[in-house]
Amino acid sequence: MEQITTHTPLSDKSNEIHQKRWAIVALSSIPLIMTLGNSMLIPVLPMMEDKLDISKVQSSYIITFYSIVAIILIPVAGFLSDRYGRKMVIIPSLMITAAGGALSAYAAWQMKNPYPFILIGRTLQGVGTAGAAPIVLPLVGDMFHRDRDVSATLGIIETANTFGKVLSPILGSLLAGFIWFLPFAAIPIFCLISILSVLFLVKRPANEKQGPNVKEFLHNTREVFRIHWRWLAAVFAIGAIVMFILFAVLFYLSSNLEEQFHYHGVKKGFVLAVPLAALCLSSFITGKIIKENMVLMKWIIFSSVLVIGTSVLSIAFSNSFFYLMGVFLVCGIGIGASLPALDALINQSIQKEIRGTISSIYSSMRYIGVAAGPLFMAYFMKGQVVFSLLIMSVFCLVAAGLTFAAVKPDRARSQAPSPT
Repeated sequence: MEQITTHTPLSDKSNEIHQKRWAIVALSSIPLIMTLGNSMLIPVLPMMEDKLDISKVQSSYIITFYSIVAIILIPVAGFLSDRYGRKMVIIPSLMITAAGGALSAYAAWQMKNPYPFILIGRTLQGVGTAGAAPIVLPLVGDMFHRDRDVSATLGIIETANTFGKVLSPILGSLLAGFIWFLPFAAIPIFCLISILSVLFLVKRPANEKQGPNVKEFLHNTREVFRIHWRWLAAVFAIGAIVMFILFAVLFYLSSNLEEQFHYHGVKKGFVLAVPLAALCLSSFITGKIIKENMVLMKWIIFSSVLVIGTSVLSIAFSNSFFYLMGVFLVCGIGIGASLPALDALINQSIQKEIRGTISSIYSSMRYIGVAAGPLFMAYFMKGQVVFSLLIMSVFCLVAAGLTFAAVKPDRARSQAPSPT
């Protein structure tokens, strides 16, 4: 796998992360808040089924509609960020996300039949999310000169993302314990915090130039895929599989904690947070250790998806609460380790001018997994859970095979010519 990024300047950049620490905090707030806006609804879905008189499949649409719109629009947002700048896309997108949350909250509060309008609000949230969290990844790549700083910061970004997943079940259950639709109402407040943080703490790069026009963009993108289609397709597929399994397992665990173990509210939120905390810690540690080592990234991804597949299949062997929590803990560690390595492979291998677009296509693939996971598990929970676990384990074997066969880092890290 060849690398096509700009050469690192010879000047000392060792203090760059410290200098930009507040910008990193501001950028970390975006995936954190976007994750809260989606994942904190998962533990509340059973309550929404009761309040809105809807089925499990209908409740899964509250997650799926949001994700489908994001899937479609993320590549568009990536192109716009390459063309006009990252902040110019991120801030309006956060405003749209806030509007979507406000609409869902208002519908739940004031309307007799709020479900269709909640879906519209969630769709609007998906539009905003498309131009927010996915654009953070290429922006991090733009901010630093050294690849090791990019990897370390991406580890922090993924940690913020996964910390959002840890906090989500607790916060979602706590808010819904007061008023069931309060998680929707919290979204505009969270977005305002992120808007102000990005506006005042994240500076546009001094050498930022207008990106390629549509014709140049299409040519450059085709050239990148012509040269690198094999490993890019593999990374895209692996990202989708990992997120698919994460959200399928979360949906399964959230439902089972109520139906089988009778955990409700904040208590259920704390239980859900345990495997997600393992995921968060695993992401942080992986981001610290991978640095510029693409060979290490490959083998972390390979071993992680095997761990995920083994743990998912192990769910079928026992219904014991502590056994299942141990299995989910291991699964969370595997998922957490894979994500920063996948992010870094993309950001360290693609030139700045089209990094936003390629990162956004990767993010779209991840959102396909987010959208499909709950819907898949809602369907198979009608008596076919073991079959669903087998399918997910096979997906992990496919991901491991793709990593082994298609992701081939160049140990010499030679520079490939940039597309023109």
